Amino acid sequence: MTLAPSHLTPAVAGLALLLASGVAAAKVSEAKAAELDGPRYTCIGAERAGSPSGIPAYTGKFQGTWPGVKNPYGFDPGPYADEKPQFSITAENMAKYADRLTEGQKALFAKYPKSYRMDVYPSHRDFRDSDAICQRTKHNAVTSEVIDQGKGVTGTGGAIPFPFPQSGLEAVWNAGNSGRTWTQSAVCDIAGVYANGSIAWGRNKFQVLTLNNDPAKPALYTDRINSHFYSGYLLPPRDKGFVAVGYQPNNFAKEGTASWQYLPGIRRVRQAPEVGFDYPVPPAGLRTVDDDYGFNGSPERYTWKLVGKREYYVPYNNFRINDPAVKYSSLIKPDTVNPDYVRYELHRVWVVEGTLKPGLRHIYGRRVLFADEDSWLVLTADNYDVRKQIWRQSLITYFYSQESQSWNRGASIYHDLTAGVYEAGYLVNESESWWRLNTPMAPAQFTPTAAQQGGH
Repeated sequence: MTLAPSHLTPAVAGLALLLASGVAAAKVSEAKAAELDGPRYTCIGAERAGSPSGIPAYTGKFQGTWPGVKNPYGFDPGPYADEKPQFSITAENMAKYADRLTEGQKALFAKYPKSYRMDVYPSHRDFRDSDAICQRTKHNAVTSEVIDQGKGVTGTGGAIPFPFPQSGLEAVWNAGNSGRTWTQSAVCDIAGVYANGSIAWGRNKFQVLTLNNDPAKPALYTDRINSHFYSGYLLPPRDKGFVAVGYQPNNFAKEGTASWQYLPGIRRVRQAPEVGFDYPVPPAGLRTVDDDYGFNGSPERYTWKLVGKREYYVPYNNFRINDPAVKYSSLIKPDTVNPDYVRYELHRVWVVEGTLKPGLRHIYGRRVLFADEDSWLVLTADNYDVRKQIWRQSLITYFYSQESQSWNRGASIYHDLTAGVYEAGYLVNESESWWRLNTPMAPAQFTPTAAQQGGH
């Protein structure tokens, strides 16, 4: 992918020259770091200014709350619930908007011309990171470095390490450590939707403790463990009682993601084989472990390139799709989810491209991530097979949580364009337990013993 000069933002023009020269300095000067949270840049390095094409200036006027919030936690329709789409992009008019569509989006229009649609709403940049995230980002700007051949970084967790990224590796480490919640807990539904219209349902108890994001005492990126996870399956019936627990490290030079599984058939806990990279995710294996959040885990199998910053129509401010009032019968449709419930906005995103290294294995030969400049969350990703054909497309919806004062991942849709199937995961609309965020958890909840207890 190449960026036309007209699409490069002023702040990126100089960066593009630096990248072309092959020079990449990990740390920035104290003077450059002092520009964070100033008149030009937000506290994590996004451009405050808007653009002539309709991207608004950053306001950051909402932090943890907004007018009309009714409850301290749980679903809220958000501050833009009354807005209507400005226009819709369809297979018939997509050519008009082609320069602001990803290749994966274009492939979805080609595959599902009658069912795939993008409703475009007014763009907003109103949510601000916590003060703690801002402080940690400023510290990381002058201290963080990529280490161990790209398998680790230094700095303080709970904030991106590189607010002014100068290489693909720095950018992908930002995407993997964007400002998220400290803890997550929900009972999540999973819909595997096949080409013949049939739906295979899964349900699991899902918990995550991300030590790096502890608002009171964040971990360091040089500490051993980044996050703990628990996934206990309730559906389908054949998987009921299966529990997986484990942790993801900060530095992948020393160890990989570790997991233990309680197998109800033998009533025993066993350590799982390698669960990183392209390990298929239960119950249907319609996505890989490192598809999570658009990209997740070790970056070591790819050569990463920071392509630049560009304007795209991306999923943004998606409160409604996670509304308990939206029933699955209305949301989960053949081909793709009901487009009535997905909100797109025009935003600047960092484009980060990974190409599989020679001699290494992964089912994706190339992947392109589109990370929001205001949060570094990967909003959508295009994944190619080893024959360089577009294969899978990921769409991650986020809503801003009043409970955690941060963005949280909601419904996540993974399309397989070759097989004509998709998975909609992290659904909580009809769940028995909607998201609870930043409620205290302890590492003891994620041990092999916890897996055995949860499986009974």
